[in-house]
Amino acid sequence: MDFTYDARTEELRGRLLEFMAAHVYPAEAVFERQLAELDDRWAWDSAPVLSELRAQARRQGLWNLSLPGAHGAGLTNQQYAPLAEITGRSPHLAPAALNCAAPDTGNMELLSLFGTDAQKRRWLEPLLAGRIRSAFAMTEPDVASSDATNIAMRIERDGDQYVINGRKWWITGAMNPNAAIFIVMGKTDPDADRHRQQSMILVPRDTPGLRVVRAMHVFGYDDREHGGHAELRFDDVRVPAANLIGNEGDGFAIAQARLGPGRIHHCMRAIGIAERALEMLCARARERVAFGKPLADQGVVRDWIAESRVKIEQLRLLALKAAWLMDTQGNRAAHTEIQAIKIATPATVQWILDKAVQAHGGGGLSQDFPLAYGYALARMLRFVDGPDEVHKDALARSELRRSGAIRR
Repeated sequence: MDFTYDARTEELRGRLLEFMAAHVYPAEAVFERQLAELDDRWAWDSAPVLSELRAQARRQGLWNLSLPGAHGAGLTNQQYAPLAEITGRSPHLAPAALNCAAPDTGNMELLSLFGTDAQKRRWLEPLLAGRIRSAFAMTEPDVASSDATNIAMRIERDGDQYVINGRKWWITGAMNPNAAIFIVMGKTDPDADRHRQQSMILVPRDTPGLRVVRAMHVFGYDDREHGGHAELRFDDVRVPAANLIGNEGDGFAIAQARLGPGRIHHCMRAIGIAERALEMLCARARERVAFGKPLADQGVVRDWIAESRVKIEQLRLLALKAAWLMDTQGNRAAHTEIQAIKIATPATVQWILDKAVQAHGGGGLSQDFPLAYGYALARMLRFVDGPDEVHKDALARSELRRSGAIRR
């Protein structure tokens, strides 16, 4: 593996770093102020400054960088990795400005891979243009959704329609009225093989019987910068049979295809959060004096700084290895590395943010710095796309099989 970035990546990195410095960072406070002034507090993508950033990103060729193939910028995972890290330095604004914000990124890739031509025209094209938002409805409150085969929502065929009944929660982006389409995972055949019971279907937001029950809060944050997280109810929701994505029974395989790249994208952005936190920790350590000397001269603070740098470098190398394997050998070959980076990143970034918060004292807990919000995001990431324990269990089973084969 070559650790140097290729010419295209270097050129895009330079352009993106300049875009962040000149446009994104100065817009952060403006964005927060405009969010507070919106008529609908959940319609985050209606903030005027975000429209300005998007227009600028388009002009600079920084649009849809995350999507591979003809529908996006055509970057490899290894090329996109350092760019995703940069956007993670402003996680609530930069990804959205580049149309690279979850869950839209995963939904666009899913539609590009598995959608019909009609589905692509109706939903993928406006998502690529940033005219609408979307949501991915998989997690449920009544079952342990860490095991996706537990999904209980029913999707039943009735003539030329499907009828959907059930509940979902923690559906990112669903509070945003501009989230026009939901990709919903449910059970079409409870008697089929365990991994062939589920299917995915497109449900427009305005479909009768679909109700947004409430917003879910994360550590007290409503997370409206990402369109909020919603609890949803589906009562005899009817959609055309043509809204099915793929075939009946394909839902679990489609979910895995969507979540694999999504996991590494989350981790890449989280490394950017950690880098910004370390910069803030160092700046604070130089500026603040306690017990007669700067915090930077305190041994414990220097230990935090050194450990943070080591941890960030370890995470970045593992993320780049996973991206390289995905590009050169496929997502399945990178399964171990994807699980490893998903296990390691949230807890490690959380540790770094904790030290940055500690160095900032009471300010670190407040809205005056992005650290507390970043901490909440990092903690949430230990559940997003599968909890730590599920990935650890799967990774351990893989290692046991591998070691058993070696011993034989």
